[in-house]
Amino acid sequence: MSAPEHVVIIGNGIAGITAARHIRRISDKKITVISAESDYFFSRTALMYVYMGHMNWEHLKPYEDWFWEENRIELKNAFVDKIESASKMLFLRGEEKMSYDKLVLATGSVSSFLGIKGEDLQGVQGLVTKQDLELLEKNTMNCKSAVIVGGGLIGVELAEMLHTRNISVTMLIREKAFWQNVLPLEDAQLISRHIESHSIMLKHETELKEIHGTKERVSSIETNSGEEINCNLLGISVGVTPNIDFLEGSGIETDQGILVDEYLQTNIPEVYAIGDCAQRRTSIKGRKDIEAVWYTARMMGETVAQTICGKPFKFNPGHWFNSAKFFDIEFQTYGYVSANPGENEKHLHWENINGTKAITIAYHPETFRFFGINTFGIRMQHEVFDRWLTEERDLEYVLKNLCQANFDPEFYARHEKEIFSSFKQNMMHSQT
Repeated sequence: MSAPEHVVIIGNGIAGITAARHIRRISDKKITVISAESDYFFSRTALMYVYMGHMNWEHLKPYEDWFWEENRIELKNAFVDKIESASKMLFLRGEEKMSYDKLVLATGSVSSFLGIKGEDLQGVQGLVTKQDLELLEKNTMNCKSAVIVGGGLIGVELAEMLHTRNISVTMLIREKAFWQNVLPLEDAQLISRHIESHSIMLKHETELKEIHGTKERVSSIETNSGEEINCNLLGISVGVTPNIDFLEGSGIETDQGILVDEYLQTNIPEVYAIGDCAQRRTSIKGRKDIEAVWYTARMMGETVAQTICGKPFKFNPGHWFNSAKFFDIEFQTYGYVSANPGENEKHLHWENINGTKAITIAYHPETFRFFGINTFGIRMQHEVFDRWLTEERDLEYVLKNLCQANFDPEFYARHEKEIFSSFKQNMMHSQT
């Protein structure tokens, strides 16, 4: 009897572990998951709550430690230095080798940096990995003030974390409002105001120019306007980059990420890439070629498992969906709402009087086809919007049935009149 096919997965994040679980569910293949970050899979989105004291590290593990052995998924804590695709061999740090029959690259991403002198000083860091969190604990001992560069989701998480330690935080935002490269201006301004209400100093249209340090530690920064801001910590949150440097010389084709086809396969047979590190060769309208998003990573893991187990399955991400949290405002987006809509897209916007709840709906100005919706502080039902987008519903239908998508009918009943009054004013203004 021949040995079972060996599937090796590099990376134990949501993409890699989802692939491992689904491969096990439908096959008897030998599965090995390699990670140098942690012994066990953990919820990366909950890292901030460990720092804030709301959770212990053990609470971040969705599965008990016995789960892996019981499901015959071998976990190996190691760093892969090199891949030799011709011989199907992995070279691990410490001169150990491991062979594979099929390989899944789920190596995630690392913090992007700006290439400014001084980024190697102590107290300068990003926030993506478990090691980053451990470094943050070290860097914020006796920390009084911090500067965060960038206004993305990692930046606002870091600001909230530091705020709970009574550390004064200043954020440098390149745009006119927070996350304006993703959100329409009215939505971005709402988030800016909300963050500022938590005593975070936002400096809009401001960029980092220089980093200053004494005795190898950051002491202050200078902005592009010439302002100097003292700080003990400089958080860099200008985005993430696929973790692919170790692939040099492997023959696996890369661009910004690892290039994959519609089956998530690389140019090398039996080698696949999923999650943050994967870059689609063929673009999908309304989607980025690289999506560093939990939901996409999970879907990729489910999809690649089918193909590896002999049931070739094309990756179809469906309609765009994402969620996040800005301090205590939950954000959800369904479909496509442009940050800077062109002539073929119009927006309706409503915001409650205290600036904690809002809705922005995108639609075509002539056909009135529904494009997508952003919601803030309002929980909506994913499956409802997903169905409306598939059915290509128009604006009138969505507005008439918006209450069906809301998890809280009482909320909608309370605000229905003002929502529609605001939308009506939006419509009248857009037609003048």
